[in-house]
Amino acid sequence: MGRVIPPYATGFCCAAADGAVAYARIKIFLRSCIAHFRMPLSAPAPRTLRHRRTIAVEAYSREDGLWDIEARLTDHKDRDFALATGLRKEGTPIHELWLRLTIDEDFEVHDAEAVSDWVPYPGICDQIGPEYRQLIGLNLRHGFRRGVRERLGGAAGCTHLTELCSVLPTAAIQAFAGVVIHTPDTAAANDADNSTPPFQLGHCHALRFDGEAVRRFYPRWFNGRANDRANEPTTPVTSEAVRDAASTRKLEPKLPTQQEGNHA
Repeated sequence: MGRVIPPYATGFCCAAADGAVAYARIKIFLRSCIAHFRMPLSAPAPRTLRHRRTIAVEAYSREDGLWDIEARLTDHKDRDFALATGLRKEGTPIHELWLRLTIDEDFEVHDAEAVSDWVPYPGICDQIGPEYRQLIGLNLRHGFRRGVRERLGGAAGCTHLTELCSVLPTAAIQAFAGVVIHTPDTAAANDADNSTPPFQLGHCHALRFDGEAVRRFYPRWFNGRANDRANEPTTPVTSEAVRDAASTRKLEPKLPTQQEGNHA
């Protein structure tokens, strides 16, 4: 197991664990049923669920004016799974990892905390948490993913926690939309007095300046031709170095690039 159980609590915890495992199995089954009926993808070939990874991100505004962006990653198997450290029962996580960044309204990271609650190698995997304090000082809008790789890539960090970092920039922008970031979706967005396009325009396929959505809902900014304010290259970008250079270059007005994302 990934957690340490005090000896005096073993009997109680074993009984509770059986109930917890059963409950977890029911939850997994129900989620599978819901996903099956709601899935908008085409009907799949006959198949069996073998693994589920879930990533959840929540954002909280704090009383001190800062924001917490909190992410959790969990991995579950559909069966009992043999690890080097012992058998992990079905319904019990292989991984349950937590990451919290505290940021200001300029996306600067003020604090970082990582906890590995369930891991394959208890007492080893879960020692990496303090290393994620190296995220302090990075900015979610400017070169964040590159900074994460430089500090915590490979053996310098946990593969899954480091991967989890990559979803935080767009999650933070979503949290800020309409609260910190001005993203007008009303007639005000087309006011002739506005000299700057709404934040959300020009960063994705749907909201390109020559696209149908801008023509219909933001006619003030429609120009009928490609005019990506993030100035992304029109040819496919395959080099991470080139993508990172694009994500950190200075923009006018100050906006996140498509790589850091917005989709507000």
